[in-house]
Amino acid sequence: MRQQLTVSHEIELQVIQESDAELIFDAIDHNRTYLGRWLPFVALTREVADSLAFIDSLQHKKAEQVFKINYRGKFGGLIGFNMVDSHNLKLEIGYWLIESLQKNGIITRSVAALVDYAFSELAINRVQINCAVANVASQKIPQRLGFILEGVQRDGILLTNGHFVDCEIYSMLKREWKRL
Repeated sequence: MRQQLTVSHEIELQVIQESDAELIFDAIDHNRTYLGRWLPFVALTREVADSLAFIDSLQHKKAEQVFKINYRGKFGGLIGFNMVDSHNLKLEIGYWLIESLQKNGIITRSVAALVDYAFSELAINRVQINCAVANVASQKIPQRLGFILEGVQRDGILLTNGHFVDCEIYSMLKREWKRL
């Protein structure tokens, strides 16, 4: 597995390390309201130790890989593979980006790089992205990249407030992928 992916001259993806815990926590803490709207883990991330525990948990999930997003040398968020099903050659991509870096194409380009990596180097056949129905900004990512909307999963995401929301399921198959 790669430790680093170059997306563009402005965007680098690097596998997160324990030494990144404070950086990740600070980004979450300073963007708590913005990120917390759609990401349940934000409310559970109360101190640096919580970010460190997340990073440590990834060591037990060998197939999952999470990268920090560096934009112009500045940490901006996380992106990675989760829900990896090695037997069926499929995985899910999840991502978050701090508010001040939104609308720069960072996530779209980073997702495209991870899809390339998954199909070409990891021999994955299917990539999936799930987005809350009301999270239009997140939905635009798979839509821009030509993912197919398969349907809506009812009550697919449990938010921090204990409220369930429906989520759209987007997928891309290896044979369909055409890098933009």
